This record gives sequence, C-alpha cells and structure tokens, in this order.
Amino acid sequence: MRLQCHEGIDVHHALYDWDYARQLLTLRAAAGGVDEGELFSRRFLLRRPLLEALETAAPERPVVLLIDEIDRADDEFEAFLLELLSDFQVTIPELGTVRAKQRPVVVLTSNRTRELHDALKRRCLYHWIDFPDRAHEAEIVRARAPGVPEAIVARVCEAVARLRDAELYKLPGVGETIQWARALAALGDGDLDATLGVALKVREDLDRVRAEGVLEGA
Repeated sequence: MRLQCHEGIDVHHALYDWDYARQLLTLRAAAGGVDEGELFSRRFLLRRPLLEALETAAPERPVVLLIDEIDRADDEFEAFLLELLSDFQVTIPELGTVRAKQRPVVVLTSNRTRELHDALKRRCLYHWIDFPDRAHEAEIVRARAPGVPEAIVARVCEAVARLRDAELYKLPGVGETIQWARALAALGDGDLDATLGVALKVREDLDRVRAEGVLEGA
C-alpha cells in the first residue's frame, strides 16, 4: 500500500475521511430523520492508505506500507506519522480506537528536500540509494519506455551522467532520464539542447549547462 506525500497533506488525505456527499444524500432521503451515529458509521468512512494498512495487516496477510517522499510533508504531519508508527494504532473520535492486528512493514522514502527529524530517523534502518550507473539506468529506461530506440537510450543516459557530474542546483533523477528519452523519441530530432528542460527544471542550471558546454559532443 502506498501513501504519496505532498505539501499540505493531512489526516484526511492520509488516514481517513468521511463521504460527505453520501451523508448529505442520506439526510435528504430521510428528510433529516437520521441518527448522527448512523451518519458517522463505517458505511460512510473513506479509508486512506494509513488506516487501510492498519486494518488489513494480519498474520495470514502481511502488508508493506510505502510512505513515499515523506520530506514533502510538513513538520506537523511528520509528528503525527511518528506517533502513529510508534503504536500502530489511531483513534477515530466517532468510531473509537483502531489497532493493527499485526504491524505492517513500513518503508519511507525521502529526496532530502528538507531534513527529517532525528526522532523519525532513529526509528528507521537507513539506506542510501545513489543514482544508478549508466548501464543500470539504461536497463530502467528500456523497461519503463520500451518504444524508445536504443541509440536514444544510450545518448540520454550519457547526457544525464554528464549533468550529474556538473555543479547543479538540482540534479536530474531517473524519472527525468525516462521522460527525456521519451521526449527525444517523440520529437524524432535528437536535439538534446532543445529538450534540456525535460531534465533540468531550474533556470540557473539550464544557463550553466549551456554556458559551460556540458553536453557538447553528447
């Protein structure tokens, strides 16, 4: 199960929410004669990835929960997540406490757009994943963009390797490599400079690469 973090993510995105549209329809159909407890029962509950992982994990059905790009969330959400993952239980005011029958295996990823708090990092087995080498990255591009010609795959991987050796504000990731290869294949002209904005998203990086001729001969 996967929770994609983003700026502004909160409990309603990550844990649970109520199906307000169905609640409103139920109220209208019953002309207001509905018990509040019925409106906030399980039938109107929208489970988000965190709650789904807590309730689904069981000895006969192990669950892996991926919390992707936790660094994109704010400090408040990180604090909430730390509390949830310490006890693997949560209280929903209208329904009570939900406890995991078995703790899911939790994997967190971060791109280091901000530093995570030590309290969270202390509870993790830390593993640094570096950029893949050129051959491995080419394999990834072939797998994710199977229609791209081999010549473009090799050329893009070579160009991205050069960019990562440069002093840039934001280095291109594997996702940018895949998109760059797809763009070149779609355009069919092989112009790296014209499509450089697929790989680099910071103006200063674009200016530096062009001024220093980083991709000359690529």
